[in-house]
Amino acid sequence: MTERGLHLDQVEIHLHGAPVVALDAHVAPGEVLSVMGPSGVGKSTLLAAVAGTLDPVFTLSGTIRLDGTDITGLPIEARRVGLMFQDELLFPHLSVGANLAFGLDPNIRGRAARRIAVAEALAEVGLDGYASRAPGTLSGGQKARVALMRMMLSRPRALLLDEAFSRLDADRRARVRDLVFQTATARGLPVLQVTHDPDDVRAANGRVVTLSTNSPT
Repeated sequence: MTERGLHLDQVEIHLHGAPVVALDAHVAPGEVLSVMGPSGVGKSTLLAAVAGTLDPVFTLSGTIRLDGTDITGLPIEARRVGLMFQDELLFPHLSVGANLAFGLDPNIRGRAARRIAVAEALAEVGLDGYASRAPGTLSGGQKARVALMRMMLSRPRALLLDEAFSRLDADRRARVRDLVFQTATARGLPVLQVTHDPDDVRAANGRVVTLSTNSPT
């Protein structure tokens, strides 16, 4: 039986022969593994390796598996990995609904089916009726919720968080963070988050790995 989840099997990243970051870990479905460490330690580089966006200047060894599939050499669009950044990266010239439609799984076909999927996604995060709104009219928390559902509509098999909550104020941060973790747990998604904030780690209620500039782990 295939072991589900995200597996980083002796993953090591080097730059010009020098070690940058290394991690050997398994993140089970619905689990959050938090990676902490100072700026420049390689946290975002690690996420790039998992997502398939690692700069060619780096060299990668080891194996990255997702639900039993080796995704180490796959292009980003074939990995089924969702990413959330500190910036929502919504398209300002598109409506909220069009932003969500951009992330829809291509297997959802037909205008009516796509419109229903978008409406259901907005309702799920308390934004029912917001499809025609412009992203610029939304609060930071609302933008984060739209970004989350745009990602979820692509039906990812794992979720990567790159300081995803750092630009929100304390109240919105807690609410959006709880929503993201609850959504990932409900859908059985392994989550790998990098953060500087101990509150993010406590909210994740999972394991934590601390990277150092001297000895990647």
